[in-house]
Amino acid sequence: MDLATLPKPSADASGALPNPALFRPRKPGILALDLGTTTGWALRFDTGRITSGVETFKPRRFEGGGMRYVRFVDWLVEIARHAHGIRRVVFEEVRRHAGTDASHVYGGFIATLTAWCEEHEIPYEGVPVGTIKRFATGKGNADKAAMIAAIQARGFAPADDNEADAIALLLWATDAKGGRA
Repeated sequence: MDLATLPKPSADASGALPNPALFRPRKPGILALDLGTTTGWALRFDTGRITSGVETFKPRRFEGGGMRYVRFVDWLVEIARHAHGIRRVVFEEVRRHAGTDASHVYGGFIATLTAWCEEHEIPYEGVPVGTIKRFATGKGNADKAAMIAAIQARGFAPADDNEADAIALLLWATDAKGGRA
């Protein structure tokens, strides 16, 4: 469309134009992830508002093994759209797994996430589990119940330990003394 045909913002009765801040693009959000078949996530918007939840990527009947990662990418795109973009991704970096299957699934999520971030030029960072637990509870080896209690004490209501870990990670990443904002 020719720019000359675009309507100009109309002035109100006082002659003042609308608030220019309404037309500025929003600053993208920060996304924190506790990756796994049940992924905990927390998202901080540019306004400071935090939203969080849990998303399940369990394979469905008649799905191939890679479909969980296809759905994960679709979900990342939806989160980015909801947040008006993602400026940074932080994820819980797990060095030791309970089993081989969990290790393979986690590796698939890491590969998918980092490739997606590279493709969209989004900086990403893995944060060791002990660092997150120490930040939230004061103990680097805190159990799931302690993590949930620590996050509840900060005014959040996580559905499970995955969401609690993601919220703790987001708070670490945006804390001036802890992580890097």
